[in-house]
Amino acid sequence: MHDPQRKGEAFRVLHSGESFVIPNPWDAGSARVLEALGFKAVASTSSGFAFTKGRLDGDVTLDQVVQHAEELDRAIDLPVSIDLEHGYGREPERVTHAIERVAAAGAVGASIEDNDPSQGIYELGIAADRLAAAAETAHGLDFSFTLTARAENHIRGNPDLNDTIARLQAFEAAGADVLFAPGLRTGEEIRRVCESVSKPVNVLALRGMSMNEIIDAGAQRISVGGGLTWIAVNAMADAARSILAGDLSVLESSPPLEDWFG
Repeated sequence: MHDPQRKGEAFRVLHSGESFVIPNPWDAGSARVLEALGFKAVASTSSGFAFTKGRLDGDVTLDQVVQHAEELDRAIDLPVSIDLEHGYGREPERVTHAIERVAAAGAVGASIEDNDPSQGIYELGIAADRLAAAAETAHGLDFSFTLTARAENHIRGNPDLNDTIARLQAFEAAGADVLFAPGLRTGEEIRRVCESVSKPVNVLALRGMSMNEIIDAGAQRISVGGGLTWIAVNAMADAARSILAGDLSVLESSPPLEDWFG
């Protein structure tokens, strides 16, 4: 199923059509289920993938993420975008290296954050320079590769919408294909972002939001981050608690894997 030319073009086309949901699998099995259910592309979740390694978000290596990208690409016939967090290094060349490696593994898209896990949000000029380097690398590949720029303010304790918009505008100018500010919570916030830029906007769906509200506000792409992972993990933990207490009624038959994986 490794076909970056076709997958890359299909992913690009999705961003010029109707609004779409890009779900976030945590492993190859969940990716295959999402494909069987009819989704048109998937994006990895850094928190969900870290969970599969028994780690917290941000505590996996680039080598592990590259292997994850390859496993997702080979498992499904859909475009795969990879959450590259902050690019695994402050220097622009570290970011470009991360792009090159996941592209070689089969990804046809990736996202880069403007936040350093140890130092916090990058100064805007530094963030834009890093993104420009990533864009040059992404757009220099021999297949279509969609680069998403993330402004992390709203999930990093600085919900300053004006600053977030300024950052997204700078990232657009630096060459980003998609703009993303996780943590927006109202239709008005989403609308202000979408009206301030000309590139497609990804919105992270959160509990309490409605799909219609997100789409009506102008979002092109809707993701769920670790949401699906936590639904699955919480269901497993609840069932395990019941089993620990002696209740086996929670056990269920196998899902239709032959239909999904056939």
